[in-house]
Amino acid sequence: MTTSDAIYDKKEQYDQIVPWILPNEKLHAVFDCKGAGTGFVAVTDKRLMFYDKAFMKRRKALTSVPFDKITAVSCVDEGGLFRTTSELVVKTGSEEFSFEFRGGEKAQNAYSLIMAELLRD
Repeated sequence: MTTSDAIYDKKEQYDQIVPWILPNEKLHAVFDCKGAGTGFVAVTDKRLMFYDKAFMKRRKALTSVPFDKITAVSCVDEGGLFRTTSELVVKTGSEEFSFEFRGGEKAQNAYSLIMAELLRD
């Protein structure tokens, strides 16, 4: 398990995710999110993990989506393709997960990390 180089927005979210990182897994980042539902998103070299407050109907759940299950990653357009977006949508077959990051730079960073893992040979 490698976590020491991970970037994060909030130390308490990082501390919550570290115990769930597997021995052969590298944690890249933990991003704080805003809006109803998701509290934070973690990106590792094997999966996307998110703490979702709405996923289980009033219960909180830590959800993991392996990268081989992700079929698309979308940046939500906020007024033009070259404008910074703060929302990403991840599709896994028929399911769709939306994450609103605290700023466009964080969303772009998450997008880059996710796509780097998805496109890895």
